[in-house]
Amino acid sequence: MKEKKKHEPLFHIVKRDGMTFKKAVLIRVIAIVSALVLCALITMIVTGENPISIYGTMGIGAFGSARKTWITLQNVSILLLIALALTPAFKMRFWNIGGEGQVLIGGLAAAACMIKLGDKLPNALLILIMFVASLLAGGIWSVIPAIFKAKWNTNETLSTLMMNYIATQLVAFFTVLWEVPKGSGKIGIINQNTNAGWLPNIGEFSGSKYLLTIIIALLITAGMFIYLAFSKQGYEISVVGESVNTARYVGIKVEKVIIRTAFISGAICGLVGLLLVGGINHTLTTTIAGGQGFTAVMVSWLAKFNPITMIFASLLIVFLSRGAGEVATGFGLNQSFSDILTGIILFFIIGCEFFITYRISFKRGGHKK
Repeated sequence: MKEKKKHEPLFHIVKRDGMTFKKAVLIRVIAIVSALVLCALITMIVTGENPISIYGTMGIGAFGSARKTWITLQNVSILLLIALALTPAFKMRFWNIGGEGQVLIGGLAAAACMIKLGDKLPNALLILIMFVASLLAGGIWSVIPAIFKAKWNTNETLSTLMMNYIATQLVAFFTVLWEVPKGSGKIGIINQNTNAGWLPNIGEFSGSKYLLTIIIALLITAGMFIYLAFSKQGYEISVVGESVNTARYVGIKVEKVIIRTAFISGAICGLVGLLLVGGINHTLTTTIAGGQGFTAVMVSWLAKFNPITMIFASLLIVFLSRGAGEVATGFGLNQSFSDILTGIILFFIIGCEFFITYRISFKRGGHKK
């Protein structure tokens, strides 16, 4: 009986052994330029405008005035902080998708302190209690699924995601409980007359109310870089991420590392909740995180878990978001169009990472028996 010939696939996807830094940068530049060209063509077809004016409008949307620049930097700082919070968990291969809920629960803790203790304590003491409460709330919210992961190896992606919905419903419940005026469905500005629990401005210049968030983000970026690269705990996180069995073999208590790292991750998200409630919005809503808990996942992955690179990844995403929004407004388009532009650019950026990590090996001819 004649043996049938087996045809080889036309191509194989093969993981690269390594790529030079210059070549990786070149691929990323090509991806960004290609995305911008495609967005320009689509926008030109829809609006009939010159693509150069369109990209000029994007720049104006992000940096067109001193106030817009400060808001952009503040938004970058918030996104960067959430990405930094998720990074140690991701390096440990603990897929914390619960950043959104951890931010919400940290904000809820800060709001509770402001509402219940605002007229009872000196402002400095109140802010200190808010700080501790937000960090603990965010940390505990992250530790709950981490305990189940460490003890019973449950799926942390699903459990952290579900914790987001629980946090959202808790915030919705307390929003109705604390609503002002009754029946409005919102809390309103908390302690508007006394400013109790409002985080202080730094300086007396135009951007002073934005500077605290930016400084905290820079400090935590530096701290996270040192923690992951040079500390014993950072080393343990890397080993656990590479192989749980190897970590146990060398004497690392894996369960302890998982729970500790998850707490750190959630605590930083809780800090973001404090900044949003006590320093930026001075109120609490179910949408106060604005979906940045999920966007931060992409920032962390794009930066390859490098805290310094995350600064640029966060800046790029915020610039695209604010710039695309300005394009939609300036040319009379709805917000969905700006989301399309942002999505196209991010698709190209994320897609280029595939070609940096993998290569396509085409069939050279012939058949295998």
